[in-house]
Amino acid sequence: MLSPYKECDFSPMKESLKEDMRLLTGRIQKSIETLDQDNYCMLKEIEQIKESFLSIESRASTFYLNCYLSPFTDKYTELSISVQNLSRRRHGALIVIERSDALEPIIQTGIPIGAEVTQSLLESLFYPGTPLHDGAVLIRYNQIVSAKNILPLSHIIQPEPKLGTRHRAAIGLSELSDAIILVVSEETGKVSFASKGNLYPIVPQQTASNQMSV
Repeated sequence: MLSPYKECDFSPMKESLKEDMRLLTGRIQKSIETLDQDNYCMLKEIEQIKESFLSIESRASTFYLNCYLSPFTDKYTELSISVQNLSRRRHGALIVIERSDALEPIIQTGIPIGAEVTQSLLESLFYPGTPLHDGAVLIRYNQIVSAKNILPLSHIIQPEPKLGTRHRAAIGLSELSDAIILVVSEETGKVSFASKGNLYPIVPQQTASNQMSV
């Protein structure tokens, strides 16, 4: 069931992505046209194109994350700032945003919180060494329902050989529900989200409000 929260207008982000893809398409076409030139080496150009593709992928993930979350919570600005700060400090985090599917039958429920989502509370829950920093925080609409929840691990072998427990847990829950799961890597500080059994990077930048700026 959808929440009463209004979906935000992400048209500017979509238009920016479209423009970047047009520019990249033009760049690829130009490279194709110059490939037959004598003494022309494409290796550097290919590397730059690959980097551009990765940047577009990450920004597209950010765009779709906002689209996925907006009908279910209006707290993604707080989520954004919190995850950005956790990433910068390399504090590992696992944040579950419940959508249509009820999660209590799937997860092992942790410690009840029952408080409104705020930046400071989220960051404090994942501070290393605190009693609740292990496990996942469960968010329903604008409320932190519980902390220290245990999620089912994915049994699918991932291409990344060093996929950690947090990431396997995020993927595992997304395989069994429509939840969106944010993950901050303790080792690298990289941020990603899981949806429908897949893991997507999120762009690491500061953006305006109403955009997931992690």
